[in-house]
Amino acid sequence: MLPHELQSIVPEPTPTAEIFQRNQIVREFYEEVKYRQELNLHCQWYYATAKKHQQELQKMQGDLNIFGWFCRGRQKK
Repeated sequence: MLPHELQSIVPEPTPTAEIFQRNQIVREFYEEVKYRQELNLHCQWYYATAKKHQQELQKMQGDLNIFGWFCRGRQKK
């Protein structure tokens, strides 16, 4: 088949369909942008929280283990 014969089989898209397609593409693009921004914010929060918890753990490891003293006292009896 020749290309001009295909035009009679497959009609050209209407202007309304093209507008709808573009609108759909733009909507999907902005949804993706919003998703990536939210994911980025979540990752920043997660890393900041993890860093804070690591710092707290290091501080706790340097503290005296008072609870351990009480447990050792019970084990000796």
